[in-house]
Amino acid sequence: MIPKTGTSFAVSKQGTGAAPEKRGTMRAAFYTLGCKVNQYETQIMMQQFAAYGYDIVESSDMADVYVINSCTVTASGDKKTRQIIHRMKRQNPSAVIAMTGCFPQAFPKEAQQLSEVDILVGAGEKKKVLESVNQYLKDGKRIVQITPHTKEERFEQMHADSFLERTRAFIKIQDGCEHYCSYCIIPYARGFNRSKPLDELKLELYDLSAKGYKEVVLVGIDLSSYGKDIGCHLVDAVTLACTTEGIERVRLGSLEPLMLTDQNLEILASLPKFCPQFHLSLQSGCDATLKRMNRHYDTAFYRDLSARIRQKFENPSITTDIMVGFPGETQEEFEQSLAFAKEIGFGKAHVFAYSVRPGTRAAKMPDQLTNHQKEERSHQMVQVTDQSRREFLQSQVGLQESVLFETERIDGMQHGYTQNYTPVCVKVQQELCGQIHDVKITGATDDYCVGEII
Repeated sequence: MIPKTGTSFAVSKQGTGAAPEKRGTMRAAFYTLGCKVNQYETQIMMQQFAAYGYDIVESSDMADVYVINSCTVTASGDKKTRQIIHRMKRQNPSAVIAMTGCFPQAFPKEAQQLSEVDILVGAGEKKKVLESVNQYLKDGKRIVQITPHTKEERFEQMHADSFLERTRAFIKIQDGCEHYCSYCIIPYARGFNRSKPLDELKLELYDLSAKGYKEVVLVGIDLSSYGKDIGCHLVDAVTLACTTEGIERVRLGSLEPLMLTDQNLEILASLPKFCPQFHLSLQSGCDATLKRMNRHYDTAFYRDLSARIRQKFENPSITTDIMVGFPGETQEEFEQSLAFAKEIGFGKAHVFAYSVRPGTRAAKMPDQLTNHQKEERSHQMVQVTDQSRREFLQSQVGLQESVLFETERIDGMQHGYTQNYTPVCVKVQQELCGQIHDVKITGATDDYCVGEII
């Protein structure tokens, strides 16, 4: 957990507002919905609150201030955000509720109708949440600070000091998206592409290395677009991370397939610290569906890219996201997607049913499928991708791989990940967290591999 230092306060609500009193430590709790980028940004906010003097507690605990970092990828995400707000208000009716993230940015009018929320801050100004909370504690007046995105907007400076995970650190290096897939609201919530300058990234990498982190994961909303606005490329950020002393592994978040040219693959393959796990968002294995989704590649390109990755890297894994039940998806189109997923043989796949997202083009498309149809197709796709997962794990048996150990399981097994993100469990008595060891993989279950330290 982050160190808790600084001035201490307590909250006392009066009428519609609250006033700070120096009579004890204020408690702040955070709840994050959505992606790794949101998790990184929550970490930054936690650091700010802790440095100011707030005691950081779990979201299920009694707190004086609750901060919700929202996600609005799906309408169900909005529903969950509302449920969290209600739960926190029940926990402490006098608590200050602050909400930030994609929901208020994409749907400011709807967010302002949530009467239980005292503070609303947009997705691009999360570093101002602490300032807004303290202002609210002074005057008790509701704060709404949601600035529309513009092309002149720059990357919000953020620098992570620590993470709850002891071995792996996430670094947000990119924000925004300009692809405008027909089902997605994120370009409206996150704005235009913007990138973390390399000199700022260098400092953050150095600090995380000095704190003992062995692995860093570079993440972004549209990670593949990193550098377009500042005259560099994603491989430049990867190279910088791989050449930082103390960092032993560098991993990438979700990628759009089109950025992985032969030249970029050659550069990545030449970096020994680069982890050959490629999360390539597929969405559908049917060209007609991809076109309606406004994706910018077809299955032929994706198939060729998968083959090139497997040719250039030793024992890589390819993971993905697959959507089923998109508007207009016929049975024939679904079967094409099913066959394509089976053909590629993903190491792991996140399968989800299309969810109507108001504000997107897909929400108005004809031939919307029923929930029953989507559930049936989800089940079939999960069966196929789970089988591919089992086959991938089985293919690791007999290999010798380096494993970065992270946690101890309840059964006493030490748990970690190989470079291609295969989960491995080893039965040993000593604590291995934070250590990298060569492991002979001796077996596989449906969920992970087992092995012996060499």
